[in-house]
Amino acid sequence: METATLKLFLAKGDPKRLRTAEISNWTGKAVAGPRSELDGILTREEALHSGIYFLTGTDPDTGKDAVYIGEAEVIRDRVKAHLEKDFWHSIAFVISKDENLTKAHIRYLEGRLINQAEEAGRALVRNGQASGSKLPESDREDMEVFLARIHQLLPVLGADFLVPVVSHRREAKKAPTLLCEIKGLVARGFQGIGGFVVLKGSQAVLYERPSTEQYPYARSIRQRLLQDGTLVTKEKFLEFVKDSEFTSPSAAACVIHGGQANGLLAWKSDEGRSLKELESD
Repeated sequence: METATLKLFLAKGDPKRLRTAEISNWTGKAVAGPRSELDGILTREEALHSGIYFLTGTDPDTGKDAVYIGEAEVIRDRVKAHLEKDFWHSIAFVISKDENLTKAHIRYLEGRLINQAEEAGRALVRNGQASGSKLPESDREDMEVFLARIHQLLPVLGADFLVPVVSHRREAKKAPTLLCEIKGLVARGFQGIGGFVVLKGSQAVLYERPSTEQYPYARSIRQRLLQDGTLVTKEKFLEFVKDSEFTSPSAAACVIHGGQANGLLAWKSDEGRSLKELESD
């Protein structure tokens, strides 16, 4: 991914409220903010443009992050039609400052973004299906450049649903692969940019410890991973069928151990040195 210089403007002075983001020498612009300030966001001049919008929140049935990706010739009008959806709490949209995005362009971007969000697997995509649009080769290449910039901007605005966990595998070449072992089971992972990554094929204990009755954190995470298919039940253990990113080494270790665990001590190198020791070097 190319380097970029970003200009981030906090319209209210608060990084969680209305903010805009631009990249030097790029015609696009992103606007983001909480649903509670939607009226103010939609009164901005940018909301009169055509573009792509993202509604992010939590799926009420699974508790998993969720996103709706849409396209609109007038952002303001289209977003108002989504007020009956109660899952989303934040909005972001991207427009072109020179207003050169046609209906075909934004439909192409919408289709590509929906597919990429589904492939990333970080959030439940609430769209029924991707629409997409065919473009001439030159236009398609222009939109791929625009798409790459969207990928750079959204995480800065707090939306990382396009960032695939598997893309961090290359980080493992720099970060050492660590082991978490318990009762003859072995899990492998590494410290990534976005959190701690447990690799596909890692194993976890089949049953939780009694302490999860009092401290249910591990149980809730394990249940979510079982429901979304990240963990599958084998005869005597659970297995990760895809790479999974956690907020911390301890969060990953507690899933593997079936209860509370100190990730700084549970994760060790091939030589037996704990993560705590490795980080203190």
